[in-house]
Amino acid sequence: MARRLAAIMFTDIAGYTALTQTDEAGAFRLLQDQERLVRGLLEVHRGRLVKSMGDGLLIEFSNALDALTCAMDLQRHIRERNVREPSPELQVRVGIHVGDVEGVGSDILGDAVNIASRIEPLADPGGVCISEHVFAQVRNKVAFPLEKLGPKSLKGVQEPIDVYRVELPGAAGEKPPGGPTPPRLAVLPLTNMSPDPKDEYFADGLTEELISTISKVRDLSVISRTSVMPYKTHPKRVAEIARELGAGTILEGSVRWAGNRVRVTVQLIDPVADRHLWAENYDRNLEDIFAIQSEIAEKVASALEVQLRGEDKERIGTVPTEVTEAHLLYMKGQFHYQHLTKEELRTALWYFEQAIQKDPRYARAQAAVAGTYVWLAWFEMMPSSEAISKVEAASKKALELDPTLAEAHLALAGALHSSWDFKGILREAQRALELNPSLSEGRLLVAHLYSFVRRFEEAWTEAQKALELDPLSSWTIRGAADTYLYGGRPERAAELYERVLAIDPTDSFALGNLGLCFVRQGRYDEGIAKIRKANEMEHGTNPMGRADVVYALSKAGQTEEARKIVSELVTYHRERGVGALAVATSFASVGDRDAAFDWLEKAYQEHSMGLVDISVDFGFEALHEDPRFEKWLKKIGVPVELAGD
Repeated sequence: MARRLAAIMFTDIAGYTALTQTDEAGAFRLLQDQERLVRGLLEVHRGRLVKSMGDGLLIEFSNALDALTCAMDLQRHIRERNVREPSPELQVRVGIHVGDVEGVGSDILGDAVNIASRIEPLADPGGVCISEHVFAQVRNKVAFPLEKLGPKSLKGVQEPIDVYRVELPGAAGEKPPGGPTPPRLAVLPLTNMSPDPKDEYFADGLTEELISTISKVRDLSVISRTSVMPYKTHPKRVAEIARELGAGTILEGSVRWAGNRVRVTVQLIDPVADRHLWAENYDRNLEDIFAIQSEIAEKVASALEVQLRGEDKERIGTVPTEVTEAHLLYMKGQFHYQHLTKEELRTALWYFEQAIQKDPRYARAQAAVAGTYVWLAWFEMMPSSEAISKVEAASKKALELDPTLAEAHLALAGALHSSWDFKGILREAQRALELNPSLSEGRLLVAHLYSFVRRFEEAWTEAQKALELDPLSSWTIRGAADTYLYGGRPERAAELYERVLAIDPTDSFALGNLGLCFVRQGRYDEGIAKIRKANEMEHGTNPMGRADVVYALSKAGQTEEARKIVSELVTYHRERGVGALAVATSFASVGDRDAAFDWLEKAYQEHSMGLVDISVDFGFEALHEDPRFEKWLKKIGVPVELAGD
């Protein structure tokens, strides 16, 4: 016998025994489907099927993370299986534990095996439960929350063991709104095969266009661009990509553009079965590029057995512009827009405006102009009042041209931040999601809005949906973390900020907010150090970052330095005309309430977009007991019917 440390996973089919009494053939199909899906995932997640035990399976992994990601992947594939074959429905419980095992031939024995088998029945049908030993090893490495169920007395185990439930959407026996979870698709960056390397923007732009077009199919869940683009420079095996993204299917291919001809090659892959579901070559004129995208979307839906509705066909068949040159300019603008620096946003804006000159009826280009101005205003790269007037004009023009354009509704929601129109923001964001349920930015916007009005449970639900759509995007992970930080869960927020920094160590926003997490936990020295470091990375260009330093120093009792920074922020505003809200929260942090309210008025006059979150901004906590603060919440229009306790 060989002794070793292993992660043990047990599965069990819920309701199997009862089903054998009424539908023996159906029960046998469930048994076969469970084993087929598990076997297909084991190579991806580096697991070993030890044996089957009735309607359950015993599986061994070398570490806890592989076991848990396999379990989550399995539940996702089962939900997709249930979409295709709803009767009888397959519902599997999964339990995981880590401990020593004894190898006896191909079998394994030991307490770890026994404990895993006792944890499995605690999971809901379609759910996953893990022991405290597993929790300790994975808590900072997965996007999904882990809910503590408390100590459980397990049969044959002397001491109670803490058990955790994985909060995987749709995995707890509850069907998500609108029916079963839709199939998850990842569109990988198309390889640029064009003779001119400068045409790289065309391959990237076509990748984004495909994601956008396929996302218009309501019964498909398409992973966002920001999570797939890193694989352009860091390619991996399809099976590994599918595991990291939680995707059931992968679309990959290449594009070659020369003169007026374009050749697009695509293939749809089932990464679990390692087989091609469909492949096609398109050799057309450049003017046919939209028709190619529509055909690919229809073929993908057909291969995944998704029924296209009439409205789906209409949306994916819409040609956004008849002017090819305008579309190429738009694609160049999108190439620069993704970087979100002032210089790149300005360059993107120039291309978008050139596209509109070529085709004034190009709604997508109008929406892109609006979206660019939103970011310029949010980051205070230009006066808010000037930027927002341009956002409103461009977004309304886009909606006039195409009322079904999700990105235009999202841009208009951004503009409404400057008038603190909470109901309007929610209305436009929800309309954007109705038109494109795979729009992760829309999910995050709704999450933040719920957070601003202190409806934190709903905020976290929307944040988790955004993470599912965009699991590897530092932007999305950071946005989700914000909802936990301001919702009173700094430990969970810190886990997510650390994931962001693992992806991008230069992310100053994540670093600064990680510092705030530590301050909220009373770890002042650590928190102040991280917030200072974030400010150094930003070279003093972010007034709200400086305000975070004031807050942290004030909490630590270092008021002299805090007040010095407040004076510097007042000077910054006088010289540049931006940052009034940062001054207001800084005065509140150091306890000068009258000055804080004076500067809130200045921020109000300047239409500061950040006023929407003053009810959750830590800096304003000192004002909460002041009757003037409640009047301020009413002044900016926090709606009673939206606000939580």
